[in-house]
Amino acid sequence: MNYETKVDLADTRDGVLLEGDPEAEAARAKRRKMWTIVGVIVVGALVALWLLTRGEETVPFAAGEDSTTPRVTVVSPGAGTIQGYINATGTLAARREMPVGVVGEGGRVVSVAVEPGDWVRAGQVLAVIDRSVQNQQASAQEAQINVAQADADLAQANLDRALQLVERGFISQADIDRLTATRDAAVARVEVARAQLAERRARNAQLNIVAPAAGLVLTRNVEPGQVVSPGSGTLFSIARGGEMELLARIGEVELGAVNVGATGLVTPVGTDQQFTCQVWQKSPVIDELTRQGTARCALSYDPALRPGGFASIEMASQAVVAPRLPESAIMSDDRGSYVYIIDDENLVVRRDVELGMISDEGIAVASGLQGDERVVLRAGGFLTEGETVRPVTETAQ
Repeated sequence: MNYETKVDLADTRDGVLLEGDPEAEAARAKRRKMWTIVGVIVVGALVALWLLTRGEETVPFAAGEDSTTPRVTVVSPGAGTIQGYINATGTLAARREMPVGVVGEGGRVVSVAVEPGDWVRAGQVLAVIDRSVQNQQASAQEAQINVAQADADLAQANLDRALQLVERGFISQADIDRLTATRDAAVARVEVARAQLAERRARNAQLNIVAPAAGLVLTRNVEPGQVVSPGSGTLFSIARGGEMELLARIGEVELGAVNVGATGLVTPVGTDQQFTCQVWQKSPVIDELTRQGTARCALSYDPALRPGGFASIEMASQAVVAPRLPESAIMSDDRGSYVYIIDDENLVVRRDVELGMISDEGIAVASGLQGDERVVLRAGGFLTEGETVRPVTETAQ
């Protein structure tokens, strides 16, 4: 007799599910999932703990402290030499701009010899004014000299004849004196005529508009055919020697820190070129409205430097010895700027400070700190004066 023996894959022994039982597989999967979740939670807790402490050294509790005492990061900034820099803006201009106009009596412009951007030498003719009438006047003056010279020659001849006759008694001494005076007057008229001719020629020479010194022509405000006179204003403007300057507008405090002779870097708007300049003069007055003064910075000629253009400048100022702190350590309220320091008893103390120069490395503290204090580096806004904390020192950069 054949019996089919059906072997069940699931056999329970002592309450343990054997392998092959679906319920056993489900139980094992559930346990793996649970352990995975527990592992994730543990790792997350460790990461959160690291983020909170940021790798800071664990500080043991001091006497009277408990686990609720807040921990703050502090730094002793010390004091170092800080090279000051001043950034400002200003307008480019000719260092010595020479306005050129009509010197003589004026007239109709015949020709103009230069254009803006041309270099000229001292005495070079810039424009010529018609002098046809003045030339005729000069010719007339030359003729007057000849007339006066002829009268002087005649007066001298009469005097010579009279001197020969006076010895014979035909002419009195009074006649001699009269003839001598006539001769002297005629000679004087010759000198007057010559002076008038020289004046006329000098006036004619002034009809040419010339450059008073060598330099670069900046503007031209005259055209051929134009009638000009001494009241016509500036016809040409010339930068003497082509020298330029930047009129930098600087606050009155910073202006006092700039020394004559200090150098700076000028960057004209619209270009990335930089030019070295030197402060040669500081304004003796301060604008009452803007509270700014002008530092005049000399520049050598370059085509990229155009008078009237806008430019920025960075120049070195006086170096100072002071502590320097990051911006996160500085706070302010209606009483001014201040920092929190931690005293010997680990209490938070407010310290009012006066700020100095600001740079990429931090903010200089002009007064209020010696540099050896423990200054709260960050999160000072969450502290109150007199609060007890646990300071963690961070090395000053």
